[in-house]
Amino acid sequence: MKKPAARRRSTARRRSPSARQRAAIRARRRKTLQRVLLAIGAVAVLGGMLVLIPRGLAHEPAPVCVDQPQTLPEAGIEGWSGAQLENAATIVRTAASLGYPREGQVLGVMTAMGESSLRNIDYGDWETRGFTNPDGSRTSSIGLFQQQDWWGSVEQRMDPATATTLFFERLGRVPDWQSMAPSHAIHRVQVNTDRDYYARFQADATAVVDALSGPCG
Repeated sequence: MKKPAARRRSTARRRSPSARQRAAIRARRRKTLQRVLLAIGAVAVLGGMLVLIPRGLAHEPAPVCVDQPQTLPEAGIEGWSGAQLENAATIVRTAASLGYPREGQVLGVMTAMGESSLRNIDYGDWETRGFTNPDGSRTSSIGLFQQQDWWGSVEQRMDPATATTLFFERLGRVPDWQSMAPSHAIHRVQVNTDRDYYARFQADATAVVDALSGPCG
């Protein structure tokens, strides 16, 4: 008995594909998978480029040389910039020439930060706050380290390198200054009213000295 035509067509639709058809299906699937993988790869490469391009465009910070003021960063270091960094460089350079290591250089920069904000000013505590010496006389402090008359002449105290030398000559006469708290060692030289006053500048001074201590090309 023959099957009706409609049933024969339904049976034909359910018939398994031939080997050639199966091969064609597999080939189409492989091509589709390849396209998907290529698309994923392209997205990954693009994403990597978007990350790397800004890094490539961002220039490495220029090296800082303590002997070359033009290399000092315009953006400053911890808020200290311009002439302040030039004066800090003079302190670091002078201290190094006198044989003082990093710890001593930090003390010198700390002192000038606390005394004059690293500015070579020709006035001092009398002009700004009316301070007097214990004997009632006006203070005569000037320069980076706010040194008074007995430290040296006006020319010496207003010359950053000479003023730095005067400071370190006195620091060198303080017994065991290396083992003292930095602010206390400075206090022994500057003889100010608060021996902990300079501690607030230690972190900034350390950052400045370290930045200025890189190798010069």
